[in-house]
Amino acid sequence: MHQAAAPTPGFLPPDDAQRATLHNEVHARPSARIRLPALIFDVAVLHAGVSREMAWAHLCQLPGRADLPLERLQDNFLRLRGEGFTVKWERHSEFSRYTIVQPLPVHATLSAAEPDLMSHLAVPATWLQQIPGRTVSAIQLVMLNAPLDDAPALMTQAMAWLGARSVVASLMGSNAMNVAPAAASPLQARGYQHPVGHSWVLTQFNIQGDGFERMLVIAPEGTSQTRAGRIAGRLLELEIYRLMALRGLPVAKALGPMLARAENELSTITARLEHKAASDQELLDTLVSLAASVERATAENIYRFSATQAYYTLVNQRISELREKAIPGTQMIGEFLQHRMAPAMATVASTARRLASLSERVARASDLLRTRVDIATEAQNSELLAKLTRGQEMQLHLQSTVEGLSIAAISYYVISLLLYGGKALKAAGLPINPEMAAGALVPVVLWVVWRTTQKIHAKLVAKH
Repeated sequence: MHQAAAPTPGFLPPDDAQRATLHNEVHARPSARIRLPALIFDVAVLHAGVSREMAWAHLCQLPGRADLPLERLQDNFLRLRGEGFTVKWERHSEFSRYTIVQPLPVHATLSAAEPDLMSHLAVPATWLQQIPGRTVSAIQLVMLNAPLDDAPALMTQAMAWLGARSVVASLMGSNAMNVAPAAASPLQARGYQHPVGHSWVLTQFNIQGDGFERMLVIAPEGTSQTRAGRIAGRLLELEIYRLMALRGLPVAKALGPMLARAENELSTITARLEHKAASDQELLDTLVSLAASVERATAENIYRFSATQAYYTLVNQRISELREKAIPGTQMIGEFLQHRMAPAMATVASTARRLASLSERVARASDLLRTRVDIATEAQNSELLAKLTRGQEMQLHLQSTVEGLSIAAISYYVISLLLYGGKALKAAGLPINPEMAAGALVPVVLWVVWRTTQKIHAKLVAKH
């Protein structure tokens, strides 16, 4: 693994905490160097519930690896070299890969017919069987050397090797090479360009009796180890990402009936809302139940749909990296996969959009119902306010009536006191007529009491 040199102290500001990790991410999974002819076993397992410690314990069971430090698995990549083979372990977000690279047995050359490969596995078969997780992809990739000149003879040998009547095949690494004018044929002299590639790949995309798919790569002598490593990496990743992308299809199919029921139910709710065929509380309860089921389905499946789209993007990238050309009489791998994956991916994408649309429509229906409830509430509040206003007016009239009676009662008591005072003064010898004096003071007393009441009202109003 190549790592960037540490910056010279004093020349740069302090490093961000993640600078080194992010910088070295490009080197996290270096390409393998594969010497041809080679036999590669690649197993990808879903590792839900499988901890890093469990994977480490399993890797420790390889011959001579009992003292493998757990720290070596922290970067999610590990390559272990054995006697005549290499084991590579990778941990991704949803799956782990175990890749075993070993020399091709002498009996499995291109002249063989359906050669047995499992009996020549470089690691114990029980170790492979006990990999922690659930198998999602298992591939036997054979890479060998042979000339690519005689296409019909090469195709006959390859089909016999695979034991197939029909295969999917591509010429990889194709480009256009102009032939020198001195050696050009009449077609080439008129500008014809002959496609040239670096290797063939053939497969059936079938699971064999041993649980593995088989792929055959034929490359000419002189193919470099780095090129062989890149070819193997692209083909193996293409198949793994294809299967991971298709994991969204069963989910989409399972959601179909639920979405149909929810859409029908929402249509019914909307119609009842339009024609006011049910109470607001009844509609609200039904709508809340529907919204909860839709949001639950969204929460449970949004990751799967997003992952499907991401994996499908990687599949298309790997197909484009193959730079395929057709081999006469066969269908190209990329064309084969696109024709079969495109409908499945369209189904997943359509279901994801359908679920999102349903969630939005439920939200809009909720807004409509909320608006109707708000309008009804405002009408009730207006009616209640009108009743309160009428009640206050009646209370004000009653209060005015009571105030008038109060003024009369207070004036009566004041005049009575003045009458008693006049009688007392008359008894004391003063020449006064108490009844005449009290009668004369009645208007004055009424005005004073009324005026005092008005001042009290004015002070109360000023305080509020």
